[in-house]
Parts: sequence; structure tokens; C-alpha cells
Amino acid sequence: MIIDTHCHLDFKEFREDFNNVLLKAKNNNVLGMQTICTKIDEFPKILKIAENRSNIWCSIGTHPHNADLEIHISKETIINLCLNNKVIGIGETGLDYFYENSNKKNQINSFLKHIEVARITNLPLIIHARDADDDIIQILTEEYNKSPFTGVIHCFTASYELAKAALSIGFYISFSGIITFKNADEIRISCKKIPIDRILVETDAPFLAPVPFRGNRNEPSYITETIKKVAEIKNLSEEEVINITTNNFFKLFKRAIL
Repeated sequence: MIIDTHCHLDFKEFREDFNNVLLKAKNNNVLGMQTICTKIDEFPKILKIAENRSNIWCSIGTHPHNADLEIHISKETIINLCLNNKVIGIGETGLDYFYENSNKKNQINSFLKHIEVARITNLPLIIHARDADDDIIQILTEEYNKSPFTGVIHCFTASYELAKAALSIGFYISFSGIITFKNADEIRISCKKIPIDRILVETDAPFLAPVPFRGNRNEPSYITETIKKVAEIKNLSEEEVINITTNNFFKLFKRAIL
């Protein structure tokens, strides 16, 4: 059984053939999916997708791109929405200095707010990290030392230094279809170094379709290409990678029940 630990099933790219996407996933042994919130104002439609299906869970959070738009959302609001057992993670949150669609200060404040929610709810944090390694390392280290929390660096493209810092506080590292890209040597090197019992797999669909589907809309069924690449890098069978990463998912996202 494969789990797509991070996808965006509420996005418009899936509107026309949503049920077919889920069927293709099932036929490819993708029997569980976490659909990720990027904007808390849109959480109701994300929750509806999860509540209507036993094998889909969701997260709640504000993507760093949307930090400027959701300054008004309080920690207490997020905590109350987490009372629904279909909510298994906090995020995606984090920092993105590549696009900087939101002010850096607002991104950091949003990130700190989500960390506090993760502590209070005991739900794992889902972190988006792009061109902000130093600040993320500093924030994670300082905040963890105040009071522990857990989580995952999703769609890993950061430095190995960030991976080491995250692993040192018990975090997981999630690889997407990017690991199959021709120019992703550094990511593959990091994957080789990271213990398999700390690795998750994801699609981040509808984005980042793996080779040989690159350039097309991504979807959960394509996660098998990421699994193949991780198996090759780790010198393991695909079945071993599936079993270990699925087990890792349930260890981290303890509220997820099939």
C-alpha cells in the first residue's frame, strides 16, 4: 500500500476528472492520500474531500505564499479546526524566499504561529522550504529547544545542512518527483545520506510530475516513479521502499487511520 503524503486534490486541475484520478491512484496501489491546505479560508472544501472518503486525510495551514493574506487568522482558529479527526497535520507552512509572494516578516510570524499550533495539538508540522535554509534551521532549532514538536520537510530540495538539522530533532524528509529530474543530483545525494526510516514520498500534485510524465499535470498515481528512484538510490526493492515509507507515514501522522 502506497501513501501519497502530500497532494492538492482541491486544486482546479482536478475538477474535470477527479473521480478518475482517484481510480487511477487506486489501480496503482496508492490507497491513501493527504490533501494539503494552503489557505485556511479555503479549508472547508479541503475538509469535505477528506470527510467523504475513508482513505483521504487533510492538513490545515497557510502556505508562505499566502502569509500576507491570512495575518488575520488566529492560532485559536486553527486549533479549533484541528478538532476534526480528518485533520492529521499542520501546514503547509514554512518560508519561501525564492518567490517572496509574501513579506518575509509575515512569513516568519505565520511559521511561528503554525509551530505553536503543532505543539498544542500534537500534530506534525508540514514545512515548505525554498531558498530560506538558514532561517528555517535557526527557527526550527530555537523553537524545538523551547518545546519539542515534530514534522516533515516536504518536497525536499534544500541543502543537506537543513536535512541534518531537521533529522536531528526527529523530523522526516519527503521526496517528490523532482528526485527523478535530470538536474537533481544534489537531491539524490541527500536521499542517499538520509536514513530510509526517515523518508516519506509524495507527489505535490498537480505540480512537479516525475519523469517520464514531466510537463504534464501530476497526480497521485505517478508516485510510483518517485518510489522507483528512491529504491534505486537506496539499493532497495520497490516493495521495501513502499513498506518502509508507508510505515513512516503512519508513525509521523498518528491520527491517520484507514
